[in-house]
Amino acid sequence: MTDPATPLRLDALTAVDPATARALRASVDRLAYSYDTTFGADEVEEVFVDSYTQLARTARVTLYLPTLAERLTRERLEALGATRGLIAKRVPEVLFVCVHNAGRSQIAAAFTRHYAGAALHIRTGGSDPGEHIHPEVIAAMKDVGLSLEEEFPKPLTDDILAAADVVITMGCGDRCPYVPGKRYEDWPIDDPDDAPAEQVALVRDDIDRRVRALVASLLPDQVLPPTRTAHS
Repeated sequence: MTDPATPLRLDALTAVDPATARALRASVDRLAYSYDTTFGADEVEEVFVDSYTQLARTARVTLYLPTLAERLTRERLEALGATRGLIAKRVPEVLFVCVHNAGRSQIAAAFTRHYAGAALHIRTGGSDPGEHIHPEVIAAMKDVGLSLEEEFPKPLTDDILAAADVVITMGCGDRCPYVPGKRYEDWPIDDPDDAPAEQVALVRDDIDRRVRALVASLLPDQVLPPTRTAHS
């Protein structure tokens, strides 16, 4: 979160063109309407502008930035509301963190959503988020019938971290912040970026096994679907 004494506002984004400015204002208005009983309009705008600014730092293509910033802001407001006790936390929250949020953490989140369904709330973040999800990771997950096409690298923010009950770190070392009172696990998994398809598949399958064990520990009564297998 930013310093509340110097809130971020849309009119501070002087580098955006008029069409983008209108799209950003429309996003803020939708968010303010959705959360009008939970957050003030100024705070919604502050979180949105901060989300947009962080995503814009690594984006090569800015066409979809307003939409992605709106999605990220919704995640952050939900997390912030849960932390403050303003939004009910119905299930445990699991946060997967890696350096770029472009490979390992996205794989883990996809498998966890598949195995746990709505019984866990899954978020991801990166200590240094990348521009896009690695294409070789998207292909490896497609091979087991899980899509990452709608996902995108997101920054690890204080509000997202504060809302998590379980934090799984993967290769970010000292850049992964620690907050007392949470369950932490570190999974020593190689970065699949630019690796050959066979190596990416090994990383994927390693994460799959770890996720199944994690879900079983968090949801001991959950009947897990069969392990996803690559198409022949």
